[in-house]
Amino acid sequence: MKSIISVANWMWDNVIGYILLAVGLYYSLRLGFPQFKYAGNIKRVLKKNLKSGDNISGFAALATAVGGQVGTGSLVGVATAIVWGGPGAIFWMWITALLGMVITFAETVLGQVYRVKLDDGTYRGGPAYYVQYGLKSRGFAVFTAFFYVLGVGLCIAFMQSNSIGLAFSGVVNANPIWPGIVVTIAAAVITIGGVKRLTEFSSKVVPIMAGLYILAVLFIIITHIKNVPAMFGLIFRGAFKPEAIVGGLAGHTITEAFRHGVARGLFSNDAGNGIAGIMHAAADVKHPAEQGFLGMFGTFVTTIIICTLSAFAILLTGVAGNGHDGILLVQDAFQSQFGQVGRWLVFLSMALFGFTTLIADLFYGESNILLMFGKKYEIPLWIYRIFAFIMFLVATQMDLTIVWGFIDVFVGIVVFINVICLFLLFKDVRFVLRDYQKQLDDGIEEPVWHRDQEHKLY
Repeated sequence: MKSIISVANWMWDNVIGYILLAVGLYYSLRLGFPQFKYAGNIKRVLKKNLKSGDNISGFAALATAVGGQVGTGSLVGVATAIVWGGPGAIFWMWITALLGMVITFAETVLGQVYRVKLDDGTYRGGPAYYVQYGLKSRGFAVFTAFFYVLGVGLCIAFMQSNSIGLAFSGVVNANPIWPGIVVTIAAAVITIGGVKRLTEFSSKVVPIMAGLYILAVLFIIITHIKNVPAMFGLIFRGAFKPEAIVGGLAGHTITEAFRHGVARGLFSNDAGNGIAGIMHAAADVKHPAEQGFLGMFGTFVTTIIICTLSAFAILLTGVAGNGHDGILLVQDAFQSQFGQVGRWLVFLSMALFGFTTLIADLFYGESNILLMFGKKYEIPLWIYRIFAFIMFLVATQMDLTIVWGFIDVFVGIVVFINVICLFLLFKDVRFVLRDYQKQLDDGIEEPVWHRDQEHKLY
């Protein structure tokens, strides 16, 4: 297991983090910083795509994607980033999010352009699909899909059941496997019900759970308002100037702050790993650019808002450095403010956040199984589901460090694959954005993307 962690550390310290920021900067410069230029369009696009008849609306896809992003990354990932990278890691999470917004835009657009329509009228897409239909490489597409099943459909999903189980054991002296059983059964019911049931569930649950969590952390911030300037000082100094001891935490180097901030920032918003292209491909919208704007908004919500609030709760309450990590540290922060009720509040948030993420991860895995096996996908799909359900239970008994090690290795691989695709397909993304802007310049209030034909999977 130590070798897995060593490989993960090397990948993120020396390769992945730099590549991720580089592609974000490249897209930002070449596209004219759309994350800022089109920020005003998001409200209009969001309102316009609240519903979509019998199909999946842009908002439903956004809610499901955010539900898949605002999971352990926004709670567990933030705590781990602070413990292993110090307060300065939060600064690099912000940078990752700002540059990651345009990456998410690109992934979403490509997911929309190179998606396939199934017999039931729903759509599937994502990196493996834009490899097959955009780069026209079936072999590389299958290779890509395989690693998405491992990295996203399994490893990231394992983190959800692991964290839900730990959060439960943080309030009740019981084996984490019991909530794992409940989560597994519920995930099976929703997943087998199909993508429409998944998006319907997420579009109802995500806004409520995010709102309650935000209100609770805002209360913590208000009651510690005098400490906010000092907290920002810790974050910015930690990002650029190593200190021996920070708030009870051991000293951290700039490299550690960068490595864990970028890695956990990516894990929180999924920018760069291609997941946005999988879920947003399912949305029924008039123009791919519009769903791209919603994808950018999802990245902003998950990291700039939810992750930041989680970090503030940990740093302002002074629990960092108490020996705990992950969800237990977040529970410590809330307990210091709300007592035992705080631990329950975090558990409920983790249960809902983690569960929506888990079922989204299952959908991501299934989408790639579908591409790999085509018409013969049913048996492999059930093998994948059964194996995943079993591992959800096993994951509740696994050590957090080992789980992160597997995630970092396999997600690092899919990030590397996806980044190559983003560079090779840059012209496609630029063409879509220019088409959208041209229609606006021509006085067309509702730009429409003219799809020549739907791609066929079989």
